[in-house]
Amino acid sequence: QVQLVESGGGLVQAGGSLRLSCAASGRTFSSGSMGWFRQAPGKEREFVAAITWTLGITYYANSVKGRFTISRDNTKNTAYLQMNSLKPEDTAVYYCADKAIADLAGGHYAYWGQGTQVTVSS
Repeated sequence: QVQLVESGGGLVQAGGSLRLSCAASGRTFSSGSMGWFRQAPGKEREFVAAITWTLGITYYANSVKGRFTISRDNTKNTAYLQMNSLKPEDTAVYYCADKAIADLAGGHYAYWGQGTQVTVSS
């Protein structure tokens, strides 16, 4: 029932910025958490960042810490990923995902968006 739609991907030069959006619909709960993941060609999908809906607690992968910022607007049921100081290594398809519980150490992401391509040129 939950639908997630990512947007904001595109082509950007190294050092530039992009802001990804993830619009959620069909959520019957106000808690839980939202996560951002990415997958580059030939690589496994990796975790990027997560945020809890109620308290806004955040967690980041070390590879993006200090450069990316995850946020959410509860009124709009939308999560964001602000990506600064982009590197070619950040090139990947970025996915947002929804988890029914706020505990970042438990549960699983049951719903996923279609993904949005981010390409960083050198």
